[in-house]
Amino acid sequence: MAIKTILGRLPALLFATLAGGGAVMTAATGTFPDPVVDAKPAPGRQTAVLAGGCFWCTEAVFEMVEGVDDVISGYAGGTKDSAKYDIVSTGRTGHAESILITFEPSKISYGQLLKIFFSVAHDPTSLNRQGADIGPQYRSAVFYANEEQKRVAEAYIKQINEAQVLKKPIVTQVVPLDKFYTAENYHQNYATLNHENPYIVNVSDPKVEKLKKLYPGCVRKRK
Repeated sequence: MAIKTILGRLPALLFATLAGGGAVMTAATGTFPDPVVDAKPAPGRQTAVLAGGCFWCTEAVFEMVEGVDDVISGYAGGTKDSAKYDIVSTGRTGHAESILITFEPSKISYGQLLKIFFSVAHDPTSLNRQGADIGPQYRSAVFYANEEQKRVAEAYIKQINEAQVLKKPIVTQVVPLDKFYTAENYHQNYATLNHENPYIVNVSDPKVEKLKKLYPGCVRKRK
């Protein structure tokens, strides 16, 4: 992995370590509900693009979810020319670190993916940051591919806010997906390939454990 990447994650690692060895998340005041409004079941595979801070962490969570066939780390919100890690990290490209999820609607719905996204994968009440990862490249966003995804995302955010599940209102952007750009190879499947990295141990792994604790039925069954 590039030295610049390691150095770029050090503030977040220090922040997580001082906070008690795990990612800092907004405390929930209640249980996250199932989405009342959800996408209609459909055959074949579909995709979802979500941004929730460091893509190493969101990728690690969704790779564990039953019904998810593939997760790719990348960038969304900016142009092709600026879709490079060193440039995106400046926070001036419009990009957010994002993941492209390929899933089977017959096994897990788009709304259920959003439930995991909001309750496990990141803090949706944190504006332009996740923990010590600070900047618009770490913003919370749902990049919708069609009107149905937009409708489901907006309805679920409204549902969570009205139920007062979180102590603060959600700041997640719901914006149309223009283009998703795949990140550099060394970012792909990062948590699995670098499981001893302190950032993964202290920031990513607690989110995976939270998924297992809250939604054991959603965890991929290993053969």
